[in-house]
Amino acid sequence: MPLIELIRPTASVAVLTLNNPERLNALSFALVEELHDALSAVEYDYSCRVLVLTGAGRGFCAGLDLKDEQRIAPTAIGMSPPAASMRTQEYIASLVPRLQRLPQTVIAAVNGPAFGGGLALAAASDIRIAADSATFGAQTIKIGISGCDIGISYTLPRIIGGGRATELITTARVFDAAEAERIGFVTRLVPADDLLDSALELAETLCAHSPFALEMTKQVLIANADAASLDQAIALENRTQILAGTGGEFTEAVTAFAERRAPSWVD
Repeated sequence: MPLIELIRPTASVAVLTLNNPERLNALSFALVEELHDALSAVEYDYSCRVLVLTGAGRGFCAGLDLKDEQRIAPTAIGMSPPAASMRTQEYIASLVPRLQRLPQTVIAAVNGPAFGGGLALAAASDIRIAADSATFGAQTIKIGISGCDIGISYTLPRIIGGGRATELITTARVFDAAEAERIGFVTRLVPADDLLDSALELAETLCAHSPFALEMTKQVLIANADAASLDQAIALENRTQILAGTGGEFTEAVTAFAERRAPSWVD
């Protein structure tokens, strides 16, 4: 049985499901390898504009699979122990920048426990919605290593602020969906049975925008999270607006508005 399921409910939307429900979709090396392959398939599928990331069964992702018999990444086989350990860590952690570099907007539909690496995958997504029964936690400090893992020391403070992120990472406490919404980690809570439909509805809302505008909006938001100044952020915005305005999508949007119809985008 594949550990990753990738389906296309519509021409513009893909749903990527972590598919090892017996292990709460924990990150075994086999699952991570299939996830890398699936992200590559999505990245170069130019008809896909939104990716929904979710988990099978009652869990989103329980973090690293500590019962996985494979101890090193496929890319580290044959290397000496220190180098193999570093290559293994890099292999898992690289999932986070891969999600952020995707041209598609990524919606995390958190259906259950999102711990450790699962929290990191959700934090790396562009938008997060959750079942009202979902739970969250940064857990790695509890297994004798740093609580800062798989990008969480970078992504989480930018979503919820440094103070809250520090408390959650250092205590490793589990927080529920209501708290996740209150602190701004997720933007919407829905009943578990409605989660995927709600994610797909949101995806279709995003797909109503022009393809280039949606992709550029993601790029500017991520780039300007690290802008050195307001002027630098505005400079990137200005260049992107002029670039976008030279294409036909701006003209089509204005024409459609004047004609009181929905715009027709060309992928």
